[in-house]
Amino acid sequence: MSGVSLGELTTPGVGGGIRDIRQSGFLLKLLVRKELKVRYRGSVLGLMWSYVKPGVQFIVFYIALGVFLGLEKSPKNPDGLANYAIYLFSGIVLINFFSEALGNAARSIVHNGNLIKKIYLPRELFPVASVWVSAVHFFPQLVVLVTACVFAGWHPNLLQLLAAVGGFVIVALLATGLGLLFGSANVYFRDSENIVDMLLMIATWASPVMYSWTMVRDKLGDVAFAVYQANPITVGVELFHYAFWLPTTDGSAPMPPNLFTLWLPVGIVLSIAVLVLGQFTFRRLEGRFAQEL
Repeated sequence: MSGVSLGELTTPGVGGGIRDIRQSGFLLKLLVRKELKVRYRGSVLGLMWSYVKPGVQFIVFYIALGVFLGLEKSPKNPDGLANYAIYLFSGIVLINFFSEALGNAARSIVHNGNLIKKIYLPRELFPVASVWVSAVHFFPQLVVLVTACVFAGWHPNLLQLLAAVGGFVIVALLATGLGLLFGSANVYFRDSENIVDMLLMIATWASPVMYSWTMVRDKLGDVAFAVYQANPITVGVELFHYAFWLPTTDGSAPMPPNLFTLWLPVGIVLSIAVLVLGQFTFRRLEGRFAQEL
């Protein structure tokens, strides 16, 4: 022990947190490639499923909500949403990214248990790699969305493009934080997977993906509506609507009040807070991952 100070000693199995990921970019790329290869092993369509699955989901929701329930604006329903297909799909692609990222990140530590027990590497790499894989699947959907928007007369300005980036960053930070939180908790309590599944089901309907925020405002009081608007997923979805859907309308479509002056900062702060909480919980629990797995 001579020549080694106590300050240089670290707890076995505990790394430096997210800052270690910056020094492990090569490992992160390897994990992303591995996860993509494993997921599509034996698959005929491969990455094409990134187009097929959201496409089928969009068609089902559009027919059920836009056509049957009358959310699409038409001569018979002037109170509906103009270009409802764009409105719907711009929300679906972001929710799909969040659902896939959180669902896979929450299971990433348990699914990679054999690797974790054999060698040491920053364990945060596994949830973060799951979020990156989800971003890979998000990109083809984004291409389809942009293409549809162009055909619908999309002419965004710089603020709207920045809003799309901001919405994605907010949801990515939230998914990473929750992935770290539930990914570490799932090692000790496998009920965490079921909790995540319920959260993902709620997330789809607790943000204005398939309906307008005005419907929520009309049904809830001011306090409950403020809580609804503070949800980072709601903020991200509304930013996507502002970036992709609004430019395809005549510009008169109502957007939530104070979206940029209040709810955008709130969404960023809450997402960062969840990320800090997730990292703190992960670091407290990761010391016994190898033993518990």
